[in-house]
Amino acid sequence: MSVPARSDEPAILRSRLLQAPAGVFGSLFGHRQLIGQMAMQEVRSRYRGSVLGLFWSFGNPLLQLAIYTLVFGYIFEARWGIAADSEAGGGKLGFAVMLFSGLVLHGFIVECLTRGPTLLHQHANLVKRVVFPLEVLPWVLVASALFHLAVGLGVLVLAVLAVFGGLPWTAILAPLTLVSLVLMGVGVAWFLASVGLYFRDIVQATGPLSMILLFIGPILFPVERLPGIFQKLILLNPLTIPVEQLRAVLVLGRLPDWTLLGWHLLAGLIVAWIGYYWFARTRKSFADIL
Repeated sequence: MSVPARSDEPAILRSRLLQAPAGVFGSLFGHRQLIGQMAMQEVRSRYRGSVLGLFWSFGNPLLQLAIYTLVFGYIFEARWGIAADSEAGGGKLGFAVMLFSGLVLHGFIVECLTRGPTLLHQHANLVKRVVFPLEVLPWVLVASALFHLAVGLGVLVLAVLAVFGGLPWTAILAPLTLVSLVLMGVGVAWFLASVGLYFRDIVQATGPLSMILLFIGPILFPVERLPGIFQKLILLNPLTIPVEQLRAVLVLGRLPDWTLLGWHLLAGLIVAWIGYYWFARTRKSFADIL
């Protein structure tokens, strides 16, 4: 009597799970030239046909900042309610700068959320190719979103110079406050790209989720205005720590909270790990579904 062979599927799943951390960064560095080329092509295609072309990538955030300055600085005369909002630190224009600094990061993660579920549909011709490395597509999405984030940060730097009279030396630490958010963005893109192929309704949920991240977070108001318990709960919003630390180093001239950044980096690595693992596990059926 023969003994039935045990399925090796659990061992395969464990192997994929252990290989996922290497895959997260291997997919980036192993295909960095391809990612860069596809990202720039995507950015150019977004503005193709318009008279001003790539200028809109700079003009849109500049116009956005101008509107916030007019509405909140001059019409409502809103105040951020912290030291940076004093007359010596920006006056009534300080609110617009602090608000814009949060919206720039919110725009980055929203682009990953809203475009992730349709990513494979948009590149169906590549999905059906046997040899194309599909795992780079979320990196292309993130790289494209990073381009617009960089332009938005450039506008923010100009605003800080104009409103606050200069940049603090801590501004050189600004990129360190964004690393964990980038990892979360690509992890979310990997996960949603796969899930969106099976459940197309998930696209409709990304809009409300984007609104939740906007209103239940320190985008429109400072964390200091919340009661103590809510200041801790708001840390569950993945935007809270990057937004607060970016404001600290770029506007307020403070060193970042390295402990909070460390925990957020760990969370970003976990999200990227899980997202890549799920994508790698489900990719075999992508071509069949499309």
